[in-house]
Amino acid sequence: MIQVNASQLANTIEYLELIDALEKAFVDQPKQPLRHHHSIQVPKKNNGTLLVMPAWLEGAFMGIKLVTIFPDNSKDTPKLPSVIGQYLLMDATTGELLALIDGTELTLRRTAAASALAAKYLACADTNRLLMVGSGALARHLVQAHSKIRPIKEVIVWSQKSTNAEKLAYEITNQTHLTASATSDLKSACEWAQLISCATLSTSPLVRGRWLSPGTHLDLVGAFNADMQETDAEAIARSNLYVDTMQGALSEAGDIIKALNTGVISESNIKGEMKQIINGQLPGRTNKTDITCFKSVGAALEDLAAATLAYKKLTH
Repeated sequence: MIQVNASQLANTIEYLELIDALEKAFVDQPKQPLRHHHSIQVPKKNNGTLLVMPAWLEGAFMGIKLVTIFPDNSKDTPKLPSVIGQYLLMDATTGELLALIDGTELTLRRTAAASALAAKYLACADTNRLLMVGSGALARHLVQAHSKIRPIKEVIVWSQKSTNAEKLAYEITNQTHLTASATSDLKSACEWAQLISCATLSTSPLVRGRWLSPGTHLDLVGAFNADMQETDAEAIARSNLYVDTMQGALSEAGDIIKALNTGVISESNIKGEMKQIINGQLPGRTNKTDITCFKSVGAALEDLAAATLAYKKLTH
């Protein structure tokens, strides 16, 4: 068995090859039961969440990810990441444990790669203006991954804490080829953007449907349970809506569930899953004026694909 820490993982898998690996995984469709989702009571703080995500490709590899999400970790001293995880990769023919992989870094990278994969099919080919809503660890990865798929030149960052937005914009400008700035005017930033990527832990709408310009692609990552929400129902209703998996979206995607519950949309508004776009069953974007939306809640097949890629590269 090998152990793979965060820095090893970061140095091992590049975004373009990870995007390719996810594209293949969505078509191959490893078995992936609906993830276990448990609320953990924390005295005098917001509740934590435990996620358990298994997946296996028969005759090849299987794995399980354990993730904890504790929103108040960033307020503690010393600060801890809000999301912490580990991944166990095994041989699906013998059950042998092959690798213990840092699940936090794995999650950040595969989540960003999945969003970029969706943008490959749904964002306009000439998209060069990106709005990043959120400033946490995932936001940095989303900016990087999207810039590998589309010719992003300018980035605007909005965060509920303006100092965090300014910090991320500074990092992007100084560590990448992109030009970035921070804003406190989310409405104007949404109207400006061609691609809006949201990665927050918000429980109330941030992005409003009336702010979306024709041709915008909306990438929703943060709301991973039915009580969370990054957009209003109008944004969902105005979009050609696609999801990573239908099962996950209908049980865990707060943005979609709330729009369904209010009757603004029905299940028929969901055009389909990533697999259907990749294999040509669905066309994806067909013109430059449609508003498209990809809602990601995370799929265990993504973790398995990323872990398998890292393991093969480190052992061959």
